[in-house]
Amino acid sequence: MSRDRSPRRGARAQRPSTGGRWRSWLRHHRAMALDSARRLLRHPLSSLLTMLAIAIALVLPAGLWLTLDGARLLDAELDESATLTVYLEEDVGDAEAGRIVEALAAHDGVADTRLITADEGMAEFQQSLGLEDALARLPDNPLPASVVVRPDDPSPAAVKRLAGGLGDMAGVEEVRLDLAWLERLGQLAELGRRVGLGLAVLFGLGVLLVVGNTIRLAVENRRQEIEVVTLIGATHAFVRRPFLYSGAWYGLGGGVLACLLLTLGGNWLATPIAALAASYGAGFTLPGLGGAGSATLLGCSTLLGWVGAWIAVSRHLAQIRPR
Repeated sequence: MSRDRSPRRGARAQRPSTGGRWRSWLRHHRAMALDSARRLLRHPLSSLLTMLAIAIALVLPAGLWLTLDGARLLDAELDESATLTVYLEEDVGDAEAGRIVEALAAHDGVADTRLITADEGMAEFQQSLGLEDALARLPDNPLPASVVVRPDDPSPAAVKRLAGGLGDMAGVEEVRLDLAWLERLGQLAELGRRVGLGLAVLFGLGVLLVVGNTIRLAVENRRQEIEVVTLIGATHAFVRRPFLYSGAWYGLGGGVLACLLLTLGGNWLATPIAALAASYGAGFTLPGLGGAGSATLLGCSTLLGWVGAWIAVSRHLAQIRPR
């Protein structure tokens, strides 16, 4: 006698698809980002103070970076004025002076030349000293003709090599150049770059400490919640995620405040800096952050907040044990 055997039925495990896991991961990230933002808005004063501390730590190296950027612009203008003065021999006539100028212009490393005749040199000398009447009584013009040469490469080493080559040419009496200010300017620029890098590292560590201490307090306040979700199988990545977004929000807010402070400070200092530059006959203004600079500052501040939160949460998660 045969018996009908019905197929056995039971629970079946079904693995979610890759697309489903990806959508679930994105939904959780979006939920954690919004939840962390709402938690910061529930305590606006403490959140604002933390962001302000981050902004102050970012303003100093960013302000120095803007100052160095303005110094590079000024350095470029000074490089344009880096010239050599080639004095010709006294017996060189106008025709021969023209040939020497053509030879100088064709020399390697020379960008531009300008001939100053003896009469033009005397006129400029009289005008600069205000001794027109006294110098006009001289029987002969003691000044030789000269050529102002602007080099292609204004670096001190290149200018020295160019001066040596021009001094060996026929009809040239002397080549004068002042490299002291170029060397000092290069040394100051290098010093500024190193100081800026050092300040950026130090204040970057300060941002990490500010964010890390704030997140540490948040972890302690939610310690029981973390223990519960850990008991039901939550991974460290799951627990860490909302705190990472909190750190990123702190960093982003600090970056926004830093951009605002830099803009206000630049506008406040623009007028006296322009007046000081005008008193020296130059045009100089502090450069602003611009779109690229603001994006870089915001990206760095957000990354620092994220990293600071990750360090603080990882350290304290290792110490939390479910009871």
